[in-house]
Amino acid sequence: MKIGGTTEALNMRSAIVHGGHLVTPVSQLDRLFPESGVRLHAKLDQLQLSGSTKERTARFLLDELECNGGLMPGGTVVESTSGNLGMALARQCTQRGYTFIAVVDERANRAATQTMVAFGARVDQVETPADGNRLRARVERVAQLLAHVPGSVTTNQYGNAANPAAHANTTLPELVDALGGPPDHLYVAMSTTGTVLGCQLAIERAGWKTRLVGVDAEGSALFGGALGERKLPGLGAGFATDLSQQAHPDAVSRVSEADMILGCRLLARREGLLAGASTGAIVAAIGRDLPSLSRGATVAMLVHDGGSAYLPTVFDDEWVRAEIPGGERALAVSSSANPFVEMA
Repeated sequence: MKIGGTTEALNMRSAIVHGGHLVTPVSQLDRLFPESGVRLHAKLDQLQLSGSTKERTARFLLDELECNGGLMPGGTVVESTSGNLGMALARQCTQRGYTFIAVVDERANRAATQTMVAFGARVDQVETPADGNRLRARVERVAQLLAHVPGSVTTNQYGNAANPAAHANTTLPELVDALGGPPDHLYVAMSTTGTVLGCQLAIERAGWKTRLVGVDAEGSALFGGALGERKLPGLGAGFATDLSQQAHPDAVSRVSEADMILGCRLLARREGLLAGASTGAIVAAIGRDLPSLSRGATVAMLVHDGGSAYLPTVFDDEWVRAEIPGGERALAVSSSANPFVEMA
């Protein structure tokens, strides 16, 4: 694993804090898919202070509320979250003097909810409804809280233009700057679709020729997907979000949870990067696409969050065997250069 740029430049980039987020480094991944013929790079946003790229989103969402007068001093912020945005909002709300209420469901990562509480947040967990749509249940609970908590507002991550703006103005420009030019292919995981839409807007604004791939979970309703049961949080959505109506990635790659787990484990074993399930899904999507990519192409991916919170699930053999269909194959980390092509 190589880090792009000089040591001096790297230290400056990773030390600067812009209103709540770090300018994170970009790593060249030489061992993940050996002899692939492409130049693979990863932007290490798991190094954000709250552990994920949602640190950027939280900053932009809160800034927007403050600028439009919707959030008053000492006010309360309410948001639905599967974990990462909740941790980022909890951290930044406590810095700015706001109360934060995180609405989660039973699939929320326990380490994430504990982190929110450590930052001073109140965690409100909804029960799984009869139709199994946990996201919709969370959003409905947010509306109930807004009606009953004086001075409360929501950041509305599913429809707020500040969400994609965070990535259009920081994430992708930083990546392009580190690479010295736009990548040929960019892989981004999707949930609210704020990140993929922000990258799309940056590409369109600059006129870059980058092929944008949105990575989704099997069982997600985004982009016409068939809604199904999902065990791992943070990737996919239970309904098409307002932001997704504006997004049009060049391709959508749907990944099974077994392949997400295999992707996480390959990244850990081959590159020494412990990442979450959404990043594992990106690894799987790239692995499947490699045979069709031109030799010498520049491929970039975002490491959305770290893997420590996934140690009891993604990295636990017993949990994988018990909970994930086809999970046994994810445990047999292959020595082949690209196990995703083999499985296909």
